Amino acid sequence: MSGFFTSSIGKKLMMSLAGIFLLSFLLVHLVINLLFFIFDDPMVYNKVAHFMGSNVLIKIFEIVLFGGILLHVIYALILQVQNWIARPQRYSKTNYSNTSFFSKFMIHTAIIILVFLVIHLADFYLKAKFGRALEIEVDGVMYHDFASEMIDKFKMLPFVIFYIAAFIFLGFHLIHGFQSAFKTLGLEHKTYTPIIKVVANIYTFIIVAGFTLIPLLIYFM
Repeated sequence: MSGFFTSSIGKKLMMSLAGIFLLSFLLVHLVINLLFFIFDDPMVYNKVAHFMGSNVLIKIFEIVLFGGILLHVIYALILQVQNWIARPQRYSKTNYSNTSFFSKFMIHTAIIILVFLVIHLADFYLKAKFGRALEIEVDGVMYHDFASEMIDKFKMLPFVIFYIAAFIFLGFHLIHGFQSAFKTLGLEHKTYTPIIKVVANIYTFIIVAGFTLIPLLIYFM
């Protein structure tokens, strides 16, 4: 059994499962961020963020989340290095289909996304964990003022451009990654594959458009 997880198929399966888990997290994260605009009171967003940061079950989920990210990154790097070793010379001809284009640059978009993730965690998650985030007191309870932090960040044009660019690259990564994950799970079929491609496109559009809209609305409001 242990040999399976060290095999090429095993690594792809683990990376795919971790990727699908991260796909669900992205959607939840987007919904939480949109609360900032759905409710006039920014404290609704702060209270939800406070609940996410203090609830025991969420804390367990947090560990699983970071484990999923780490697992996805490690297996992706291992598989990429193995591919480079197995194919030291470039193909003389390149397939210019959409899938091959996205597949070709998966490692490049992944590195950009990873850099963005580190910066994003340093700006919000680590600040909150180490007591450096803005705080606000409401009814005797101290909350991290993530709403004000978000406004401060998205009032800076360079950060807005960097944030949007990162999610555009994420979109390129998701288009191929979404389809590849389900293909690895054995769902490649003349009936299922077209459906998965449509769902992948819709999901990617929602994620990229949603996370792009947030900084633009705050910057211009």
